[in-house]
Amino acid sequence: MDDHRTVVRGLIDRQPGHLDLLQRVCCAAAEALSASGAGISVMTADGTRGVSATSDPVSERVEELQFTLGEGPCIDAFASRRPVLTADLAETEAYQWPVYAPAAREDGVRAVFAFPLQVGAARLGVMDIFRARVGALTDEELRTAFGFVEVTVDALLDMQEDRDAHDDDRAAVLDVGRRAELFQAQGMVMVQLGVTIGEALVRMRAYAYAENRRLEDIARDVVNRQLRLDGIKE
Repeated sequence: MDDHRTVVRGLIDRQPGHLDLLQRVCCAAAEALSASGAGISVMTADGTRGVSATSDPVSERVEELQFTLGEGPCIDAFASRRPVLTADLAETEAYQWPVYAPAAREDGVRAVFAFPLQVGAARLGVMDIFRARVGALTDEELRTAFGFVEVTVDALLDMQEDRDAHDDDRAAVLDVGRRAELFQAQGMVMVQLGVTIGEALVRMRAYAYAENRRLEDIARDVVNRQLRLDGIKE
């Protein structure tokens, strides 16, 4: 997967510089997966939608349609925490998305592949890939899609931490005391979850993002034994 992440980052870097990061991710994903478009919707645990980005106007319309109608692969992927891979929208009209599927097909979309953006129990949103033709993703395309998912999750977590740093009008680098507390919390989460020290930090960052809290506040709660990440259901 590391090789795919490297390739994915290269594809994103090739996109026009005037686009914001999430738009570049969508454009690169559409190009790499021979898709007609792509969309990213950031969502909260209760399903409320926040930030979104798409590769093109048609994808924006089809992405928005799911939230207007309250049904679609994006919503199902978020709720189930699993990819929803729909190779032919026509087959879903009668029972799964009776309103969304025919509306999306009117916009030329024939297949949709929705991938949840999540780390452990923390859900951040969904990435949708739209295609103008019927057919499943190949194994290689699936690996590439998951590479885009991982890079998108990293980008969202980085954006959250950057926002927190600027809100506080301070440097993004924590001072020595906060760094020590963060490292102690990483060690505790590593033991709680049975993961590597690096994965422990990723889990903490994802939890902070999902709860709209600062990473240092999560670390403090872990160190003070007010929060255990192994007690959060996935």
